[in-house]
Amino acid sequence: MIAEFGLTALWLAAALALLQLFLACVGLMGGKAELLDAVRPAAVGQGLLTAAAFAALISLFLRSDMSVLLVAMNSHSAKPWLYKIAGSWGNHEGSMLLWVTVMGVAGAAVALFERALRRDTHMATLGAQAAISLGFYAFLLFSSNPFARIDPPPPDGQGLNPLLQDPGLAFHPPTLYLGYVGLSVAFSFAVGALLTRTVDAAFARAMRPWVLAAWVLLTLGITAGSYWAYYELGWGGWWFWDPVENASLMPWLAATALLHSVTVLATRDGLRAWTIMLAVVAFSMSMVGTFLVRSGILTSVHAFAVDPERGSFILVLLAIYIGGALALFGWRIGSVREGAPFELVSRETLLVVNNLLLSVILGVVLIGTLYPLMTEAFGHKVSVGAPYFDRIAGPIGLTLMVAMAAGPVTRWRRDRAGAVAKRLSVPAAVALLAAAAIGIFAWSRIGLLPYLGLIIAIAVGVASLAPLWKRKLLRTPLFTWGMVIAHLGCAVSLGGMACDSAFTVEKLVAARPGETIRTAGWTLRFVQIRPVAGDNWTALQADMAVDRGGAPVLMRPQSRFFTSPPTTTSEAALLTRWNGQLYVVLGEEVEGGRWQLRIWWKPFVTLIWLGGALIALGGALALVGRERRGWLMKWRSRSMAV
Repeated sequence: MIAEFGLTALWLAAALALLQLFLACVGLMGGKAELLDAVRPAAVGQGLLTAAAFAALISLFLRSDMSVLLVAMNSHSAKPWLYKIAGSWGNHEGSMLLWVTVMGVAGAAVALFERALRRDTHMATLGAQAAISLGFYAFLLFSSNPFARIDPPPPDGQGLNPLLQDPGLAFHPPTLYLGYVGLSVAFSFAVGALLTRTVDAAFARAMRPWVLAAWVLLTLGITAGSYWAYYELGWGGWWFWDPVENASLMPWLAATALLHSVTVLATRDGLRAWTIMLAVVAFSMSMVGTFLVRSGILTSVHAFAVDPERGSFILVLLAIYIGGALALFGWRIGSVREGAPFELVSRETLLVVNNLLLSVILGVVLIGTLYPLMTEAFGHKVSVGAPYFDRIAGPIGLTLMVAMAAGPVTRWRRDRAGAVAKRLSVPAAVALLAAAAIGIFAWSRIGLLPYLGLIIAIAVGVASLAPLWKRKLLRTPLFTWGMVIAHLGCAVSLGGMACDSAFTVEKLVAARPGETIRTAGWTLRFVQIRPVAGDNWTALQADMAVDRGGAPVLMRPQSRFFTSPPTTTSEAALLTRWNGQLYVVLGEEVEGGRWQLRIWWKPFVTLIWLGGALIALGGALALVGRERRGWLMKWRSRSMAV
C-alpha cells in the first residue's frame, strides 16, 4: 500500500497546484481577497504532500519492494542501505519526483516565510510557481510514474548502475536539484514582479536569498560532481565537457550573472531589465539541462532516460515555460522604469561587463553542446570536444577574471580611472613578479593559456583581499567577508586548473608484481595482485608501495566487478599531498603476467575543489550576512515603534 499512498499523495499535490494557480489568477484578476487568502494554505499543503510521496518512494527502496517497477529496475536486496536511499533518485522517475518535491517544499517556504513582497506580487509569484509545478506533475503522472507496479514481481532487482554506487550519489544530484529549483523560485519571483509591475529594490531583496542559495547549491553540486567523476571514472581529468556536465554548468553561469545583477538592483536600484532577463535565462538553462538529461538524445553516464516520448513531453514543457516567459518579458518590460543611472567608470559598469562575459561564455557552451545534436538530426555527426571549449571559452574566462579583480576596488555610481588603477597597483605588481618568476623557471613546460591563468589567478587572489584593506576585520560585515572568500575561491580554482594543465606528468606502463616504476620523483613498487570482496562486488587489487624520499605508503587501485548489473569498473587510488595528488589506475592483464598501470602526478590539482568549496562558503556567508542584517533592521524598527 506504500506505493498507492505515494501515488495518491502525488495526485493530490497536483490537484492542489491546479487549485493554487486558479485561486491566484481569479483572485488577482477579480480583486477577490478571499480567494487570495487560500493560496498560501494550498502551497503549504502541496509541499507536505510531495514530501510524503518522496518519503514513500525511499521507503519502497529501503524495503526492496520488487513489486514496484522502479525499485526492481534500479535496486537490489544486497545493496548497502546508503545506495538504496540514493538509488531512489539515481534514476529518471525518482530524480523527477525529487525535483517536484523540492519545488513543492520551496513553494511552501515562499508561502510561509516571505513577507517582504507586496501582497499581489507574492500571490502572483505563488501562482507562477504552481504553473511550473503543474507541468512536472503531468510529466510524472502521465509519462514517468515512479510508483508503477510490476506483475509478477521479480525475485530480485537489476541493481543500480555501478558508476552510481558511490557516496557522491547521495550528495551531488540533490544539491544540483536544490539549485535548479531555487532558480525556478527566482523565475517565479520575476514573473510575479512583471505581472504586477513591481520590479524594484524591494522585489530584488526578496528574490536575492533564493538566487544566492541556488547559486551556492549549484556550486557545491558541480564541485562535488567534478571530484566524483575525477576519482570514479579513472580518466584522470576533472572536467570533460560532457554535454550533461555542460547542462549543469550553464545554469550556474546564468545564476552567477543573475546574482550580481540582483545585488545591484537590491542595493543600488539599477539593472532592472537585466535582472528580469537573467532570471528568465537562468531558469531556461535549467530546463534545457533537464531536457538534455531526460530526452534520450544523449549517450552519457549522466543521462537517465532513453524514451523519445518523454523527451518530447519535456520539450513541450520547455517551449511553454520559456516561450511564455519571453513573451511576458517582451510584453511587460516596457513598463519597467529605468533604474538609477551610473557613470562609465563605476562598479555597476564592471558588473555589466561581468554579466556580458558570463553571457558570452554561456553562449559558447550552449552552442558547443547543442550543435552536434542539431547536425546529427540532419544526418551528419560532428564532435565538439575540449579543444573548442578551451580555446574559445578559456580566453573569455580569463578576461572575466580580470574584470572580477577590478570590481571590488571600484566605487558605486562614479569613480576615477586613475584612482582605480592606483588601487590595483599592488595586484598588478604581484602579477608582474609572478609572470617573471614563472617565465624563468617553467617557460619550457607551460603553454600560453596556463601561463596567463597562473598569473591572473595570483593577481585576482591578491585583489580579492582589497575590500579588507584598512578595515577593522572584526567589524567587517559578514557579506563582505563572503564576497572576499568567494572571489578568492575563484582565484584558487583557476590556479589549480592552470597547474593541472601545465605540470601534470602521465605515465602508462605494463608491469609485473615485484617491479619498480619511477615517475615525477615518485617510486612505485608493484607488490602484488590479489582478489578482494566488498558488499556487492569482487575485485582484483594491486598493492603499490609508494614513496618520494620518505616512508612508503600503500596505494590500492582496483578493477571491480559488479554482478547486479554485470559491470566492470576501475577504482582509482589517490595519494594526496600538500602540493598535488598521485593518481594510479589498474588496467587489464597483458602478455607475460604484466598489468597495465596508468599513473599521473598532478601538482596542486586539489586547489580546483578547494576553490569551489571556498566559493560556496563565500556565498553562504553572504547569504547569512544579508539575512542577519535584514532581521536586525526589522527588530530595531519594531523596538523603536514600541
